[in-house]
Amino acid sequence: MDRRHLLKNSLALGGVMGLGGCAATPGAAPGAAPQPVSTVPLMDRPPVLAPVRARADRFFDFKVCLRPFRTKGPNLDVEQIGDAMVVHNYGHGGSGWSLSWGSADMAVQKAMSRSPKEIAVIGCGIIGLTSAITAQRAGAQVTIYTRELLPRTRSVRANGAWTPDSRIALTSEAPANFGQTWEIMARSSWKTLRQYIGIAGNPVAFSDHYYLTDAPRGTPQPVDATVMPLPPPTWAGAPTHGEDFARYNDRIRDITSFPQQLTPDINPFPVKYASRSTNLFFNFTEYGHLLTNQFFAAGGKIVMRNFHSPSELGHLPQKVVINCPGMAARDWWKDKAMVPVRGQTGWLIPQPEVNYGLTYRNVQILSKSDGIMVIALENGELKGYNNSDESVNRAESDRAVKVIEDLFARFSVKQA
Repeated sequence: MDRRHLLKNSLALGGVMGLGGCAATPGAAPGAAPQPVSTVPLMDRPPVLAPVRARADRFFDFKVCLRPFRTKGPNLDVEQIGDAMVVHNYGHGGSGWSLSWGSADMAVQKAMSRSPKEIAVIGCGIIGLTSAITAQRAGAQVTIYTRELLPRTRSVRANGAWTPDSRIALTSEAPANFGQTWEIMARSSWKTLRQYIGIAGNPVAFSDHYYLTDAPRGTPQPVDATVMPLPPPTWAGAPTHGEDFARYNDRIRDITSFPQQLTPDINPFPVKYASRSTNLFFNFTEYGHLLTNQFFAAGGKIVMRNFHSPSELGHLPQKVVINCPGMAARDWWKDKAMVPVRGQTGWLIPQPEVNYGLTYRNVQILSKSDGIMVIALENGELKGYNNSDESVNRAESDRAVKVIEDLFARFSVKQA
């Protein structure tokens, strides 16, 4: 039984062929003799993968987020405003979901130095909510002041994967010791996130992610402009290939899954090169609901309020404040180091049977409980550096999903 027969049957059953070692290499000529049984251990072979129903007419939502990137790295400083001590906790770029607990630990340690009975937290995004819960665990009564609840914040318009060093600082501007600070945040967050794995609804979960290329990774990739035309940059000073972004992931190699190259005999995709890693990600709805319930269960309060000047914090009844305004810090605090990084996600109708993600030709998809997220990239990075436009560009998502549609359509060609 050759690969074409197996692939045809697996697709008929709703799955993409993933049983490497029992099939000929991708692209084998019709009638070619099957390859010998793979020597790759069974546990390292990809499982049967359900195909993604990737079509533009299956989009049901689009979200645009401005990542609060701070060129100097997150602001964790302390300052006095009137008789209030303000501990800053903002500017995490594309790493907010990943670093939230570790960053909260640092902020709360500073806030508790005055042994306050009450603490105010500004903002109800993921950084604000985890800071509030951490302060509660330290023994403080906490009130969150916010203009929006978590489901309406920019946090839930983000990617929501474990990306702790994604757009966290510029190499040229990060403090000399920031790598150590980052590692402490990353390891602390990882330790806390383990408590949320395996809970009903999978608020935090693992999935395999496949990196597909038409040429070896690290070499120039073929460009198919008819499939995914990339508009020219419209902003100045953007890091174009990620070389200016500080990278620290090597410091946590012991807790990070790095890609494993798939040999041709176990590569289930119709591309020449494929690798796989296992990544952590967040189901926003379940995770946000769980954290909000934890906050209220511990006696937390939320006050809807919009601030216009830092001096207003000095008039709050709480005299210790943890400030988590996200991108609003650029205007509210006049922080010139803050740079918006626009990112758009298109959401396909959920497919619970799709339990993996993939990246191919500058498009990334990730299957979550509330939909399959489709993201257009440029040179492996999010487009939109220093772009504050939060309007939806439908064409961007349509081009991206076409890449995935054409990828899975190539499976049918192999059956012919």
